[in-house]
Amino acid sequence: MSVTDADQSQIHEVIPHGDPFALFDVWMDEARASEPNDSNAMALATATPDGLPSVRMVLLKGHGPDGFVFYTNGHSRKGGEIAANPHVALLFHWKSLRRQIRIEGALSPVSDAEADAYFHSRARDSQLGAVASDQSAPLDSRETFLARYEAVRERFGEGEIERPRHWTGYRVVPQTIEFWHDRDFRLHERRRFVRDGEAGGWTSSLLYP
Repeated sequence: MSVTDADQSQIHEVIPHGDPFALFDVWMDEARASEPNDSNAMALATATPDGLPSVRMVLLKGHGPDGFVFYTNGHSRKGGEIAANPHVALLFHWKSLRRQIRIEGALSPVSDAEADAYFHSRARDSQLGAVASDQSAPLDSRETFLARYEAVRERFGEGEIERPRHWTGYRVVPQTIEFWHDRDFRLHERRRFVRDGEAGGWTSSLLYP
């Protein structure tokens, strides 16, 4: 049976084996150029000790071979679930590129120095909002939250805003990274990288779409 030109284009692999972090960098750079908003947005899935899941969008604030970093209020629902069960999953979906990346691994907290540096790099109003918010706790009215925000703003005046100790960052240390790329006729391409604990590198394999 002959192979048509269209078939040849489908045979060509667009997700090569290699360094998954290098490939992530390439895809992230392309997403920054193509996504209309928040190319660093990612879904974060956590679970209770009983395995009840929850998911929400957060922003990636750092990444490299040591992992993928985000920041949050440790007193929030996700903070409580992280404390009870540090195993999480991330999902990046870039509709403009028709690509997604799934990451699974365990969390470790960033250092206080890292958390302080990022907190103070944020807009001042965002810092004040982080101090004023009891994230995920019941709120009787929006006026109550805005009143707390104004009280915090008056308390700090023009001085440096102290980072709340419960507001910090977490690094997802990946055990698996899966890349998905849209192909014609739903003949999509998937490659899953798995950390090789003994060799200190990664193995990978294609998956049926």
